[in-house]
Amino acid sequence: MRQLAHELNKLPNKEDDRDALSKYTGSLVRRSQQRHVAVWLAEVSAEVTSVQYAALEVLHETPGVNQRQLGDQLDVDRSTIADLVARMVRNGLIERSDDPVDKRSYVLFLTAAGKKQLAALRPSVEEVERILTARLTRKDCLELRRLLAALLPDREA
Repeated sequence: MRQLAHELNKLPNKEDDRDALSKYTGSLVRRSQQRHVAVWLAEVSAEVTSVQYAALEVLHETPGVNQRQLGDQLDVDRSTIADLVARMVRNGLIERSDDPVDKRSYVLFLTAAGKKQLAALRPSVEEVERILTARLTRKDCLELRRLLAALLPDREA
């Protein structure tokens, strides 16, 4: 019996697994993203994703951008942005019209419903930010954003 207890004490527990994985940046980024998704679903919406919210913000700030420009701003590929735009058009949040300069593309605008949705979601999105960074100082938050941005490829690449 004593031998079995000794062997059980040698088995890794969940805390040991976490400590072992915390030395890997990718593991911490993945776990942070999982937490973000969980908090987003609890505080903001199960219908509007954080990427859709970001698209609403971009279109609020720069109405009339084309689909490619929106995809570049959100850092998503062409097929993903096409699906995202189609879904948001279907949901009545954005409208697209022919680009007057390039007839092969569309320009995008928020609808009245999209503007209303954006305004309604903003306080909850701010709450997500407060929850995620609750244990950080303002300086830590700025440093975290700087470090995470450093992990991303340059936009010109």
